[in-house]
Amino acid sequence: MDLRKLKTLIDLVSESGISELEVNEGEDRVRIVNAGSSAPAGHVVYANPAPVHGMQAAPVAAPLVAAPVAEEAPAETGFVARSPMVGTFYRAPNPESPDFVKVGDTVKVGQTLCIIEAMKLLNEIESEQAGVIKQILCENGQGVEFDQPLFIIT
Repeated sequence: MDLRKLKTLIDLVSESGISELEVNEGEDRVRIVNAGSSAPAGHVVYANPAPVHGMQAAPVAAPLVAAPVAEEAPAETGFVARSPMVGTFYRAPNPESPDFVKVGDTVKVGQTLCIIEAMKLLNEIESEQAGVIKQILCENGQGVEFDQPLFIIT
């Protein structure tokens, strides 16, 4: 399967709102899972039949990590700001500076909530919704996963 066809399938999944698409073409198999983030991208698992068993081990591990988060989320009400990437979570621009936000702070759309360092790049994570910081779900310096809840904003 060529790269253009894969790109078209990824775009189809992200634009249509479907959560998952699996396509078999000959011996090639493609599974695209839409993580539901604001970024128009999906996860692609591309494999030939022989390594499929090894590739399926990774998606099985992901729900085990996500399951405890799913149990905690209903207990809290409000908007959940999630990590758009894998990296290291920082509450302040440097150790001597005050935190970007604290519990109880009022935030505006576009206001910086934290920094996530990924591959030596510091990415400012901005608020997608205005409100009050109800809870901060990560510790400073903690590793975070894609789509992991970071803040609860009410």
